Amino acid sequence: MILLIDAGNTRIKIGWLDIATGRREDAALALRHVDVAELALRTKQLAFTPIAAIGVNVAGASVARDLAETLQRLHSLEIRWVHSGRMAGGITNAYEVPEQLGADRWVSMMGLARHTDEAAMLATFGTATTLDTLGPKDNEQGTRLFHGGLILPGPALMRSSLAAGTANLPEGNGEAVAFPIHTHQAIATGIAAAQAGALLRQWREGLERFGVPPMVYSAGGGWDMIEDEAQRLLTKARKDLGLAAEPIRWLPNPVLDGLASLAPELL
Repeated sequence: MILLIDAGNTRIKIGWLDIATGRREDAALALRHVDVAELALRTKQLAFTPIAAIGVNVAGASVARDLAETLQRLHSLEIRWVHSGRMAGGITNAYEVPEQLGADRWVSMMGLARHTDEAAMLATFGTATTLDTLGPKDNEQGTRLFHGGLILPGPALMRSSLAAGTANLPEGNGEAVAFPIHTHQAIATGIAAAQAGALLRQWREGLERFGVPPMVYSAGGGWDMIEDEAQRLLTKARKDLGLAAEPIRWLPNPVLDGLASLAPELL
């Protein structure tokens, strides 16, 4: 068994892979950065002893160090951290400087590729929102191109920064509506509209690039804040273009999925 580690900006997610059978965890373990010590108790409850650990880290050096020390002490394991590059897992990175791409976004593309061979977008709503596009599989080459994507503040960060940067605005909560009639509603609608509008913009760019609409997948803890608006706008756009309805699909752990895909190459 191999431990899969996604050390993100807000949470650390831990999964596992049986390299022989491809079997995965039923549900990932999620920990706050300050609760890394809890990993010791959780791994002791596993029905197996891990033989290796691979992961991505965008949480900083101290989190990586805490994880590394914990796994070294518990299982004498060193974590193999994955970094972005020009090519891996059958995917080519179109970034001008491949190493500048966040490792979580890079590995997520490999996770996305597990779910479809068609052109696709992954919209991840975390501390930051990222909207990344993966081209269709080339049947002759068997490879795919990561076309790049957008980064913007995530829904919760938009809300908190608006409250912190103004004198009279609260951290607005509520549902998105066509014409907000109170401040909380106006803020919630503005955030949902900004997030969903960026998603729709990239979807239209993908449609123009590929000649077919990319499938859209979502991930991240902020998805529930903008889900209704994003689904509504995309459904309307597809209808206006004479396309059949195709809802945005949820991916719980695209980074862990990508690590599972990479594991045979790394070990």
